[in-house]
Amino acid sequence: MTASLIDDLGHPVPLHGPVRRVVSLVPSLTEAVAVTAPGLLVGATDWCSHPVGLEVARIGGTKNPDLAAVQALRPDLVIANEEENRAPDLAALRAAGVPVHVTEVRSLDQAFRSLDHLLTAVCGLPRPAWLVRAERAWAELPVPTGPARRAVVPIWRRPWMVLGRDTFAGDLLRRLGVRNVYEAHPDRYPAIKLPELLAVEPELVVLPDEPYRFTADDGPEAFPDIPAALLSGRHLTWYGPSLLAAPTVLGEQLRR
Repeated sequence: MTASLIDDLGHPVPLHGPVRRVVSLVPSLTEAVAVTAPGLLVGATDWCSHPVGLEVARIGGTKNPDLAAVQALRPDLVIANEEENRAPDLAALRAAGVPVHVTEVRSLDQAFRSLDHLLTAVCGLPRPAWLVRAERAWAELPVPTGPARRAVVPIWRRPWMVLGRDTFAGDLLRRLGVRNVYEAHPDRYPAIKLPELLAVEPELVVLPDEPYRFTADDGPEAFPDIPAALLSGRHLTWYGPSLLAAPTVLGEQLRR
């Protein structure tokens, strides 16, 4: 019997029975599944670093997965993300008869809805306690008082790239009292030359440690006289169990 669900992009996900074997192409989703249902996950990318000590087959990167290795694991479901994974790879898996569920996450509310749908409706799992607690942690976050701090948020250098419009990380920062200067830019991750970043006179530069690994010695020196906040990229950009601690972790890092 085939049950057809719909993923976040409206694509059908034709499951051929209960989901017992999952391959994840997204670090956030790898952690979400592994924490919720240990043993369900049989494959993940080389970049899937959490939970620590995860022992599953590795199938390459998010942008260059070994599709033959994925199929060899005989997954009931492959989980992916519209931003992190390439459409041609996902189309090739579907053409091979592998059910693929694609998430779209551009805000915190969308993340919670997407995770709930994937874990409960698609994977058939009980709603995880960590998800309930994460929703509560963000709902109970005090509303920032006073004007939001205007910030630029680089995610890469050589060339410099920053957060633009419609991003999950930008939504989290807004809830923590930080306004992304480029939140209305036409591009989601625009390349902006350093002189222009300085010319907008931000009150703060936010430097996460992924995808580019900004550190105290690599990043702040480019923004002299501007306070720099070094943030955990996992807590800023991952949507999964890390969301539970994210308000506290990011809040403390922004206050330093």
